[in-house]
Amino acid sequence: MEKNFEYMRVASAVPSLRVADPNYNVKEIIKISLKASKQGVRVLVFPELCMTGYTCLDLFNQKTLINECEEALSLLMEETKYLNMLIAVGMPVRADNQLFNCAVILKEGKILGAVPKTYIPNYIEFYEARWFASATKRLSETIILCEQEVIFSENLLFKDDISSLCVGVDIGEELWRSIPPSSYHTMHGANLILNLSASSEAVGKADYLRGLVKNQSSKCITSYVYSSAGEEESTTDVVYSGLCMIAENGKILKEDNLLDGFIYSDIDLERIDNERASRNIYMADIEKRDFKYVNFNLGCSENLKLERFVDPRPFVPSNPKDRDRRLSDILNIQATGLSQRMKKIKTEKAVIGISGGLDSTLALIVIIEAFKKLKLPLTNIISVIMPGFGTSDRTYRNAHVIIDELCVSLREISIKDACIQHFKDIGHDINNHDVTYENAQARERTQILMDIANQQGGIVVGTGDLSELALGWCTYNADHMSMYSVNSGIPKTLVKYIVKWYADYRTTGKMQEALVDVCNTPVSPELLPPDKAGNIRQLTENSVGSYELNDFFLYNMLRNGYGPEKTYYLAKIAFEGEYEYQVIYETLIKFYKRFFTQQFKRSCMPDGVKVGSVSLSPRGDWKMPSDASYELWMKKCENIKK
Repeated sequence: MEKNFEYMRVASAVPSLRVADPNYNVKEIIKISLKASKQGVRVLVFPELCMTGYTCLDLFNQKTLINECEEALSLLMEETKYLNMLIAVGMPVRADNQLFNCAVILKEGKILGAVPKTYIPNYIEFYEARWFASATKRLSETIILCEQEVIFSENLLFKDDISSLCVGVDIGEELWRSIPPSSYHTMHGANLILNLSASSEAVGKADYLRGLVKNQSSKCITSYVYSSAGEEESTTDVVYSGLCMIAENGKILKEDNLLDGFIYSDIDLERIDNERASRNIYMADIEKRDFKYVNFNLGCSENLKLERFVDPRPFVPSNPKDRDRRLSDILNIQATGLSQRMKKIKTEKAVIGISGGLDSTLALIVIIEAFKKLKLPLTNIISVIMPGFGTSDRTYRNAHVIIDELCVSLREISIKDACIQHFKDIGHDINNHDVTYENAQARERTQILMDIANQQGGIVVGTGDLSELALGWCTYNADHMSMYSVNSGIPKTLVKYIVKWYADYRTTGKMQEALVDVCNTPVSPELLPPDKAGNIRQLTENSVGSYELNDFFLYNMLRNGYGPEKTYYLAKIAFEGEYEYQVIYETLIKFYKRFFTQQFKRSCMPDGVKVGSVSLSPRGDWKMPSDASYELWMKKCENIKK
C-alpha cells in the first residue's frame, strides 16, 4: 500500500495438530506465524484450545498436559518475539482452583492478556462444563503465566497506539448466544473481533455459522475473524472442518476450509469507524461495563498490495445470482413510490418526455410498472417526443419503437420553432451554440411537459438520475424539475444495468432490440446539432468524465466517508487497465468541484423515491450548505501528486 489508509491485514489460521501434544502443536503454530508475517499479517488468530486440541476431554484434568501447554506457550513467545504481529491462541489455563478455556493474546514475546470463556456449552456433543469454569467464576484480576503477570478478564480489549485498531474476543459458542460478548466489546471500542472456535461439522451448520458471522459483523459494524478447529481434531464421534472466515460489516471478505494454513485479507478500520459515527443509534442505551484496555504498538500494514476486492461498480449488485432479485426489487421500489404519489394526489395520468436515452427509458418502464399496480390503462401514460436541434436519428427511432411497443400514448412536439422565436425575443444569435442555446431547449421541453400535465390533469414524471444530481448535470428549472422524480435514487451505472436486465428478461423482439440499443447509445443531452452523418456530437462524458468513475467517487465519498486520497487509491485498483491514472485523477478533481458548486440544484430538487444506501435528497439523506467551500478537498487532491 502506498499509504496504509487504515487497512489492517488480518488472518485466520488452522495448524496441523496432534490431540494432547502441545509441543508438536506449538511448532506448527510457529510455522504458520512466520509465514503469515512474511505476508504482512498484523493480526493472526488460531482455533480454540489449539495448543492442546479441543478434543482432549478428561485429559484436561491432567496437570501434565496443562504444564506442557504452558511450556509450549513459552516457546511460542520466544520464537515470535521479533514479529510485529498480534497472535491469539487458545489454551487451558488454571487459576483460582479452576480450569478456564482461554484466548491468550501475544505480541513480540509478551503476553498482553488472557481472556477466559464466559458461556460454556454443555449440550448435545459439547461437555465443556465437565472441565472448564465460566469467566463469571474467576476471582483474580491477574494471573501468573509463563512467569509473567497477565491481566485475566473477560472484559478485556487490546488497543493499538499507532492505528485505530481495537481488538475484542469471542470464544466458540459465545457467538451463538443471543447477545454475544462481542456486542459489548464493540460498543466499548472494539473494531475487530477474534473468534477462537472449535465447532464440529454437521450438515447445514457451515451455512448457519456463516450467517452468524455476517450478522454479528453487521449488527456490531465491525470486522470479525473466525477460526475453527481443523480436520485433525476429528475423533470418536465428531468431525471438524477447519472453517475460517474473515468478515466486515456483513460481508465475507475471505473464507476457506483449512487443513493446515491460513487465509488473510485487509480490513478497513476507517470504514468501520465512519459507519459507526454516522449512526447515532449505535451507542444508544449502552450498558456500561468495566472494560480493561491493554495498549500495544502495531500499526497498519504498509507497502503491500491491497488484499481485498475493490468493486468498480459499487451500486450494481455484484453477485449474478442475486442480481435478478435485486434489480426487480429496485424497479418495484421505484414503481411503488410513484403509484403511491398518484394515489394520494388522485391523478390517473402521467406525462413524460421520451428522448430515446437511458434515463427516460427507465422512467417510462417505471411508470408502466406503477400503472400495473394501479390497474390503470397504459394509454393514460402520455409520452412526449420533443425533437430539437440536437436530436439524432438513432435516439428518435428508438423513442418511437419503445413507445409503440409499450402501447402508451404518444405526442410529438418539435421545439425548434419555439426556441427560434425565443432566441429572437431575448436577442440571442442562433449560431452561438453556448449554454444559453442548450438550456433554452431544455427549459422549452420542461414547459411543454408541465403544460400538458395541467391540460390532462396528470403528473410530470422526472427522468434525471442520481449521478446527474451529484454532478449538477441538469438544467436548472428544466430537466432539473418535475412533479415526481423516479430516478433520483438511481446512479447512471445502475440505470444502464436495469434497462439491460429489463430488455433481457422482460421483453422480446423489436422492444428488446431497441432497449439494447439504448444501452449502447452514448450518453448525451442532444442539445447541440449532430455531425454531418447525423451522429451524436455532444458526449456528456467528455465534459464530466466517465460515469463509472464518478459513481465510484460518489459511493466512496457518501457511503464510506472516504477522502480524495483514499478514493483515488481505491479507484486505481478498481479500474486497473481500464483508465489511466491521470484520467482518474482529473475526473476526481472535476467530481469534487461539481459536487460542491452544484448543491443549490439539489437543495430544491423534486420529491423522489430513495432506493439504495446513497441519496441526495435535502429532505432525507443529504443536508449540505449550498455555499460550502471545496478548497479543503482540493488540497487533499493536490496531496495525491506530491
